[in-house]
Amino acid sequence: MIHVSHVFRVAVLSCIMASTNAQAMNHDYKDALSKAILFFEGQRSGKLPPTQRVKWRGDSALSDGESKNVSLSGGYYDAGDNVKFTWPMAFTISLLSWAAIEYSEQLSSVSQLGYLRSEIRWGSNFILKAHVSSTKLYTQVGDGNKDHACWERPEDMDTPRTVTEININSPGTEVAAESAAALAAASIVFKGVDSNYSSKLLKHSKSLFKFGDKYQGSYQGSCPFYCSYSGYHDELLWAAAWLYKASRESRYLKYAISHGGWNQAATEFSWDNKFVGAQILLAKEYFAGKHELETFKRGADSFVCAIMPNSSVVQIRTTPGEPSKSFYFF
Repeated sequence: MIHVSHVFRVAVLSCIMASTNAQAMNHDYKDALSKAILFFEGQRSGKLPPTQRVKWRGDSALSDGESKNVSLSGGYYDAGDNVKFTWPMAFTISLLSWAAIEYSEQLSSVSQLGYLRSEIRWGSNFILKAHVSSTKLYTQVGDGNKDHACWERPEDMDTPRTVTEININSPGTEVAAESAAALAAASIVFKGVDSNYSSKLLKHSKSLFKFGDKYQGSYQGSCPFYCSYSGYHDELLWAAAWLYKASRESRYLKYAISHGGWNQAATEFSWDNKFVGAQILLAKEYFAGKHELETFKRGADSFVCAIMPNSSVVQIRTTPGEPSKSFYFF
């Protein structure tokens, strides 16, 4: 089964820059990029819009959340099944937004930026729905065990649409902070496109970060499917970095600096471990003159050395091809 954020990270972040030189490379990277973005339309849940391009998909899970008197329709199904997990979904939105921010010009040049924004909005809209109050976030729709026991189209599913939440008494800092990061990143994407929507995203992001930080506790609600192995410090740093990038409010930068002791070297960047993402974002601020962020810059250096081919401390083995394309997102 394929996880949506993994597909995008591999297919888009690795290929996006090469798409502008497709003819010289004799590879159709534009086609690869368009298919990577189109993939998300096949994962959509809820009432599909008239602009839906994946025509073999229909409306599904329209009553999600009714058991809790809340509308949780929409969002993305996960990994080829019919469950919606807010945590990895939010990470997906974070990465989609990061690509849209870093490569808007290149995406526009191959007529894909509008489609990418549409996928970001589809996911961020679900997070907004799930964040029903300052201290409550719905984190899962569907029963993973029963869903995995029956392979069926979402349009036909008859498995339970169980709803899970985090709140003051049952915290989940990882999912709250990741959702904050996703909405902060998305707010940047829409800042010059839909300012009201961008402001709404940023407002919810700040609220989610405050909730996750104030009521700290590790999230195990989606285990055994998505268990927290790296803890929640990485998500808090990642969210603080995105909130600073989105708002430029010094309190978020001060938060990262004051919690620099949480920073860890890592050889992966995944839905669970966000240390590298925070390091890359904050390293950019270091090079912009904020030298008090040096610990994060060192972490970014360590990661690059661990994955760079021919490095004396390389820890990641890549498949044959053009490995340099893997590093454009830095």
